Amino acid sequence: MCVIMKDSREKYKRLIKLIFSSVLILGLGLIYSYVWIGYYNRYILQAPLRFYRRGNWVIILLYVFLLVFFMSTYGGFKIGYLKNVNLIYSQIISIIFSNIFVYFQIAVIDKRFVSPTYIFLMTFADIMFVLMWTLLFQLVYKNMFPPRRMLFIAGDRPDYHLLDKINSREDKYEICAAISYHLGLMKISKMIENYDGVIVGDMPSHERNQILKYCFNIGKRTYSIPKISDILLRSSDELNLFDTPLLLSRNIGLSVEQQWIKRLEDIILSVLMLILFSPVFLIAFIGIKCTDGGPIFYKQDRLTQNGEIFMIYKFRTMVVDAEKKTGAVLASEHDPRILPIGRILRATRLDELPQILNILRGDMSLVGPRPERPGLAAEIEKEIPEFQYRLKVKAGLTGYAQVYGKYNTTSYDKLKLDLTYIRKYSLLLDLKLIIMTPKIMFLKESTEGVEVDLERPDKADEQKD
Repeated sequence: MCVIMKDSREKYKRLIKLIFSSVLILGLGLIYSYVWIGYYNRYILQAPLRFYRRGNWVIILLYVFLLVFFMSTYGGFKIGYLKNVNLIYSQIISIIFSNIFVYFQIAVIDKRFVSPTYIFLMTFADIMFVLMWTLLFQLVYKNMFPPRRMLFIAGDRPDYHLLDKINSREDKYEICAAISYHLGLMKISKMIENYDGVIVGDMPSHERNQILKYCFNIGKRTYSIPKISDILLRSSDELNLFDTPLLLSRNIGLSVEQQWIKRLEDIILSVLMLILFSPVFLIAFIGIKCTDGGPIFYKQDRLTQNGEIFMIYKFRTMVVDAEKKTGAVLASEHDPRILPIGRILRATRLDELPQILNILRGDMSLVGPRPERPGLAAEIEKEIPEFQYRLKVKAGLTGYAQVYGKYNTTSYDKLKLDLTYIRKYSLLLDLKLIIMTPKIMFLKESTEGVEVDLERPDKADEQKD
């Protein structure tokens, strides 16, 4: 009886999420309407510039459009999907960007920079509203849709890092049992019937297909860990030249026109970023020079497209010759060798900004797989020969793996994310990843599971300056 009720509620899950999103946008839109009509349009704008009826509707709808855009991009609507902290953080950053935009919109309309006091007050009211509404709705949603009881079927490749990550979402999943696919389909099929869903690990295709087909037949939800071949297949083009469907995988990286567009994008955006972040360059220059008088930049060999080696630039965040007394030691969170300004640069990831110069030179792209050291890449390729596939495009300042992964994401999973980017590349995808990057810069969850810079060996090697 409980299973039937649960299944019936599942049918309305999307409708329930739509209600949450609609009330969220409606509430924020009403707050903005009150501030715009009641203050800015009435008291700030001069008579010839004031808006009436339809004009007010257009201004309010533009704000709603901005909210929907940023909420969709940053995940502000993902009720029941993101953790409470991540969800609220996504909503707040969406609100901040939307409110900054409308402040400059008002400044353009009035041809002067007006007092931002009411924008600050509106932002505060917005944050209070999303806190109350989201936490209340999450509580209701959790009671309506309790965690799914899952069966984890492990493959030959170690999948238990994923098991730990899924267990960390106790609000969404409950791993009730973990077994190996070596038990055989007969035993596994009997166990599957006792759970709400199945997580299928990285196992041989034959056994995986048997499990997937069985789950499809009995209507059981499955979560599969894709193989590299799956990434390549699902991003292939469909051909219907014959009565037998074909999947075309071109495997050449980016086309010539895509490379031209990407290079133009890199030049324009990197110049704009250089202008925008020029104060950061100045502050970093003064902060580093005043600390120990050493070099501003840290340089290191890295790999880019087709295995070419280039010299990457970063702001130096550690003392000069940091390894002379300690030897090669990974930098911990409270390492005394890190410069005072270096802690700020590391925490905000602004130490990577000098790579804008690499982008202008053509060594890197704004978006692409993060560049690895030649020696480290060689070590990884001993275990994962396909790791070199990432070199079909230029290395990037930010990337798919940086936006959707974490610091403790394994090299194998990062490879899958980078391949997804290479295969799905488009100008719109680049712009989306660029817009999403500010979110991960300050999100604590993106450094989940890391006390020292184990997944950022470049930080350890910085000690060799």
